[in-house]
Amino acid sequence: MEEKKENFVIIDANSVIHRAFHALPPLKNKKGETVNAVYGFLLVLLKIIKEFNPKYLAACFDLGEPTFRKKAYDQYKAKRKKAPQEFYDQIPKLKEVLKIFNVPVCEKPGFEGDDLIGTLSFSPHAETKNIIVSGDLDTLQLVDENTNVYFLNRGVKEAIIYNKNLVQKRYEGLSGEELVDFKALRGDPSDNIPGVKGIGEKTALQLIKDFKAVENVYKNIQNGKIGEKTRAKLLANKDMAFLSKELSKIKRDVPIEVSLNKYQWGKYDPRRAKSALEDLDFKSLIKRIPGMAEEERGSGENLKLW
Repeated sequence: MEEKKENFVIIDANSVIHRAFHALPPLKNKKGETVNAVYGFLLVLLKIIKEFNPKYLAACFDLGEPTFRKKAYDQYKAKRKKAPQEFYDQIPKLKEVLKIFNVPVCEKPGFEGDDLIGTLSFSPHAETKNIIVSGDLDTLQLVDENTNVYFLNRGVKEAIIYNKNLVQKRYEGLSGEELVDFKALRGDPSDNIPGVKGIGEKTALQLIKDFKAVENVYKNIQNGKIGEKTRAKLLANKDMAFLSKELSKIKRDVPIEVSLNKYQWGKYDPRRAKSALEDLDFKSLIKRIPGMAEEERGSGENLKLW
């Protein structure tokens, strides 16, 4: 009988806090500070702790500085509107709360949070069942036998858990890994990834279903299986196709600490967590703190995580 694996929950922190900021009204605490994004993030955090009881936990952040993708293509994400300052002011507050909950924060100059997620989900592969929490469909490329994506479908209250089968169902049989090549051909307006000009979703899907990877598409470009018009578009934009694949692919080898011991979760003080939530005026969340009920009954030892 196969040994049950421990859950490693890896949070796409920037995606979740962005989703919370735009999904919730502009809540303010007694100090007049906008705290809706922190509140929404904690709703998600406490829910997934209850649902998955993770032994390991990490929150992966972008650092907001140029990454290797921006250096490779200076128009990468160039069309994105900057969020208001009320959003950015909440990120340090969130990190303070995560520290109190003993949730390891992972960030690395030159890389996006997605790359850290990819590295963490890949490195301890044999020892854990990975659950990536995100509101970004880009993370679906990481789905495999050992990794699912808990995708925030609407705001922060509804989610879909994508496993291998559901990814294939959504993308007409493509695997998570093949989504990189699909995006390389189709492009991605939200990240300003160019793709192949003139190749839409339907054609990109069919090409990857037929050939599995961008490299194979170009190896077979003269074999008669690709129509003349499509072939002309591919040949005219070959460099962009390979650049788009580089931009789309989440790295899985970022030089960060990947030892599971660093991400083991559970040792925190529920009383400090309660105090932090009270300070933010999040009193409705206090009853959801893991271990809080035992703490209030006077038992400070062997706290259960729900």
